[in-house]
Amino acid sequence: MREIFKELELWNAAGKPIAIATNVKKQGASLRPLGAKMAMTPQQEIAGSVTGGCIEGVVFEEAQAVMNSGEPKLIHYGVVSNETPWEVGLSCGGTLDVFIESFASPAWQAVYPTFKNCLLANRCTAIATIISGPDTGSKLLISSDGSSAGGFSSIALENEVRQWINLQMDRQESSWQEFVINSERYEVFADILLPISRLFIIGAAHIAIPLVTLAKELGFSTIVIDPRAAFATTERFPHADQLLVEWPTQALERLNLDEGSYVAALSHDEKIDNPALLVALASPARYVGVLGARKNVPLRLQALREMGLTDAQLARLHAPIGIPIGAELPEEIALAVLAEIIAAKRSNRRPQSTQVTEPVSLVS
Repeated sequence: MREIFKELELWNAAGKPIAIATNVKKQGASLRPLGAKMAMTPQQEIAGSVTGGCIEGVVFEEAQAVMNSGEPKLIHYGVVSNETPWEVGLSCGGTLDVFIESFASPAWQAVYPTFKNCLLANRCTAIATIISGPDTGSKLLISSDGSSAGGFSSIALENEVRQWINLQMDRQESSWQEFVINSERYEVFADILLPISRLFIIGAAHIAIPLVTLAKELGFSTIVIDPRAAFATTERFPHADQLLVEWPTQALERLNLDEGSYVAALSHDEKIDNPALLVALASPARYVGVLGARKNVPLRLQALREMGLTDAQLARLHAPIGIPIGAELPEEIALAVLAEIIAAKRSNRRPQSTQVTEPVSLVS
C-alpha cells in the first residue's frame, strides 16, 4: 500500500475517481508478491504494479468499468500458451487472481482514515477484504495498537477473521483463506502492512560503519546518533540515511521509537549508552541491544534499574549485543549484531503457504 499512498492522497484530494487492484491469490512464479497494488484514475494515471507488465494493460481496462459501476471484480489470469499468444496472461508461468475495487466504496471509506493514521504512525496493520461471497468488498481493519475499523455483516465471520488476522500479523505475510459460515462460502484476503524497519545506532564507533552497510543491504533505514562531532562525520558515514550529532536521548525522544524500531548501542560509553537505553527500553522498539563485556552486564542492569527501568523492561535488553559467533573484526561483529536483529524481526514468523486449500467451516 505504501507504493501507491502518495498518489492515492493526491488523486483523492483532487476529487478524482480511483480504482485499486490488488494481488490476492497466486500459484507458481510471480514478479510481485501478494498484496502488491496498482492504483488508477480515468485520466490514465497509474501508480504501482501487480505483475511488472504482464497484465497491467487489461487490469487498467477492467478498472475503468469498476470505477463506472462501483462494483468490485475478482479476475483470474493464467499462463499464456504458445497456441494462443494473443491472449492476456502470465508469461512467467503460474496463475494470479487480482481484486479490483473502487476507492470511493463505502468499505474503503470506512477504514481509510484509521489506515492512514496507522501508516503514518508506522504500526503493523491488517486489512481483511471479502473477495468472493456475500458482501464482497467489505473490509475489516485491525492494527497492532488495538484499533479497528470497518466490519462484516456476518458477526460469526468477523469473529473468525479477527482470529485469523492476528495470526497473519504474527506471521508477517499477506494471505487468503476460505471460510464457510452457515453454508455460505467466503474468500477473504488479509493484506498485512508491516512497519518500516529503522535501525538506530548509538555511537559512531568503528563497528557502526559496516553495520550501516549491512543493514542498508537488508532494507533498514539507518540513523547514526553520536554527540561527538569527531566521530559522527559524513566522511565516515556517507551511506547512513541520517547522521545526527546530538545526545541520543534527545534524538530518540524526537524520532518516536515504534514497533519497527531497532536500537543498537555501540558507543562503549555509559554516559552515552545508558540514557539511550533508558528511552529505548521504555518504548515499543522491537529490539534493543548494547555492546560490552559480559562480565559487566550485571553492573549495567543495576545502573539501569536505579534509573527507573523495571525488571520486565530490562529483560528485553540484549547484552552483550549480537549472536555468539566468535566475532573479532568490526565486520564480523556487525554481522553478529545484524543477525540477532534479524532474528528479533522474524521472531513471530511461522512457516506457511500463501494458499490455503482447506476451508474453515463454522456454523453459528
